[in-house]
Amino acid sequence: MSVTFRPSGRVVVTGMGVVSPLGVGTDVTWRRLVAGDNAIRTIQGMDTEGYATNIAAELPDFDPLRWVDKKEARRLDKVLIFAQAAAQMAVDDAGFPVDDSELAEKTGVVVGSGIGGLKMLGDQTQKLWDGGPSRISPFLVPYMIPDMCSGIVSIRLGLKGPNSCVVTACATGTMSIGNAYHMIKRGDAPAMVAGGTEAPINAIGLAGFAAAKAMSTRNDDPAHASRPFDAERDGFVMGEGAAVLMLEDLALAEARGANIIGEIVGYGMSGDAYHITAPDPEGDGAYRSMKMAIENAGMNTDEIDYINAHGTSTELNDKLETKAVKRLFGDGAYNVPISSTKSSIGHLLGAAGAIEAAICLQSMKTGQIAPTINYEHPDPNCDLDYVPNTAREAKVDATLSNSFGFGGHNATLIFKKLR
Repeated sequence: MSVTFRPSGRVVVTGMGVVSPLGVGTDVTWRRLVAGDNAIRTIQGMDTEGYATNIAAELPDFDPLRWVDKKEARRLDKVLIFAQAAAQMAVDDAGFPVDDSELAEKTGVVVGSGIGGLKMLGDQTQKLWDGGPSRISPFLVPYMIPDMCSGIVSIRLGLKGPNSCVVTACATGTMSIGNAYHMIKRGDAPAMVAGGTEAPINAIGLAGFAAAKAMSTRNDDPAHASRPFDAERDGFVMGEGAAVLMLEDLALAEARGANIIGEIVGYGMSGDAYHITAPDPEGDGAYRSMKMAIENAGMNTDEIDYINAHGTSTELNDKLETKAVKRLFGDGAYNVPISSTKSSIGHLLGAAGAIEAAICLQSMKTGQIAPTINYEHPDPNCDLDYVPNTAREAKVDATLSNSFGFGGHNATLIFKKLR
């Protein structure tokens, strides 16, 4: 190993990679978020005739050849290309020495996806119906299964430590980072590449979520379709992309002189044990997840300077997440700024928690809070400070990020500036 260190039990973030509907790269995504830009448009990448929803937050300018060769670009599902791009950017941002064979042998990967290679599955299923089993690609299984998101990042970067994949619906990205955090804390690895990736904007993804009646049908006004906490919200808007963080033991990061963006100090998880898609009607799972994270961090609620909400723009999530925040924070709930950046970039499903973790870190880094755009009609059930429509300058030393998923999966991360 090029540096020697004694494990500290503390975990820091030293690099970030973001592939979002607002652009490729953390800086461009952040700049446009703070400006209140909106990535939601009428879908261009497929024919949406007959679909109840025909809007989404696509990546319009993503060039796969920047990250993979032509052969891979043809074969790979986008979910895997997004993962490789975000991971490479995170490692580069951190200046992490993946060419150090001893360090690479111990460094691991947890990059999750809620769905995996959904387009690959849909396209190959059509080939089966049209031409029979002989038409199926031998790459169907390896490029469809969600765990290949971690597998292919490990292969690309040559990382041979713990290699795992989280699949917990829309809590995937947050749980991937949280699980990697625990691996470093308990000494399983000195560093981990962790995050989430998703590419659901395709025929089967759009049809499935439309059938579940979970998405907005504001097709004639896509720019105002995602409106978390607003009284006229009518469902989430799908997005695509990936985000990956470079996590390191604090002692390793300091020993190699890394730039430390922030520290992970708390992680909470819970299960609703209630319904396959609907959240607990009292917001109990969300409350317990946040409570565990706060306790894990050894903090009080009044030390949280900003909450990045799950904030999906659905009727149930937004009011129940608000209820859970009030229950945990008490009267202090009215004093903490909360925003849902899904209003600008849509809901990236399994990648959502990862990109929102990066957004929390950017808030601490810049002293800015990205707004909840499209907040126009107050909802009496959602009466907190949602940073409506305009970014805000603020002192942000500690942030809390929520992610909740189908199946009752709840996860919360807390980041702090390093002290």
